[in-house]
Amino acid sequence: MSDTVPLTGEPLALDLLNTRPATGDLIATAGGLAAWLALEDGRVPEPAEALTPADVAAVHAVREHTAAAIERARRGERPPGDALDGLAEAQRRAPAIKRPAWDGTAVTVVPERPGRYGARLAAHLAEAAAVLLADPAIGRVRQCEAAGCTLLFLPAHPRRRWCSAARCGNRERVARYYARRK
Repeated sequence: MSDTVPLTGEPLALDLLNTRPATGDLIATAGGLAAWLALEDGRVPEPAEALTPADVAAVHAVREHTAAAIERARRGERPPGDALDGLAEAQRRAPAIKRPAWDGTAVTVVPERPGRYGARLAAHLAEAAAVLLADPAIGRVRQCEAAGCTLLFLPAHPRRRWCSAARCGNRERVARYYARRK
């Protein structure tokens, strides 16, 4: 797997943070954001219109607040107040409502957010960050141990050391092999 393809499959807030690996920002443009959204299909609201630089900026703001809060919270420290306030403000810009709807046999509840897509997406991502920050598992979030890798993950197994066995685990094992052979 290439460093230009975001790591996905972690909690959504970590997937967002992992769009900024050591090699650069993978969602720096509307095209990069669209590609990431396609990878996160089913986990984020689909864009109904073309993405704009304002949409990218809204996601970047949430990512920065999420990064600051998670970095502290995963070490058991109090997250910065401005990061928590920034996540709350992103959600205020597109508050979620539970719209009752009839599915043909029963009433269902459909979550819905008003506003432009960028604000709705930022609110959704900020909510995902808030949920992760409140989860006791936040203390288990780790950074990949591979040299030069900045990606974060929530290990399902306590012995997991790398963001991905295919991405970094293999590189580290090969490097150790060659170091032993020298």
